[in-house]
Amino acid sequence: MKRLGFIHDMMDVKVLILFVAARSNYPMTVQEIYELCYQDECLSYFDVCTAVPELAASGHLCENEDGRFEITDKGRQDGELTADSIAFTVKLRAENAVNRFNRQLRRSSYVKTRVIPREGGDCSVIMSLDDEMGNLMTLELMAPDQRQAVRLSRLFEKKAEQVYNLTMSQLLEDEDELD
Repeated sequence: MKRLGFIHDMMDVKVLILFVAARSNYPMTVQEIYELCYQDECLSYFDVCTAVPELAASGHLCENEDGRFEITDKGRQDGELTADSIAFTVKLRAENAVNRFNRQLRRSSYVKTRVIPREGGDCSVIMSLDDEMGNLMTLELMAPDQRQAVRLSRLFEKKAEQVYNLTMSQLLEDEDELD
């Protein structure tokens, strides 16, 4: 029986990995590569686990000290030559997945949180929001326990821009009255 989908052999897996790696702005783990490439039901995690070390050994990908992989110039050149062989729908879904991945990592580099235990069992939660120019806001809140501190940290990571905008609007709301 003929296999449906784009992935038919290991070469198809490698072509898709190079396509994804060329569009990623950040080094990726094997798991992240798999998640971004899984746009075709014929792809398995074991295929990716086999293909990534082979691509690294051939000089198409390089592994950094954190165990993350990024594309090399050789991989980028060979990937451009073979990208046309990827089915349009698979290519489109993979590109969208990589764009989401890039946005998430870029945003996470601007939103930082730290939980610092204090004497007495409470915690300080230090939350900051940056942009390309530098720090926009740093906020430190006290939480009565570790659980609430972690919750504050996670919620700030989700809503950092909203907290910043609300703070700015509240502070600037009555600006005309102060002049």
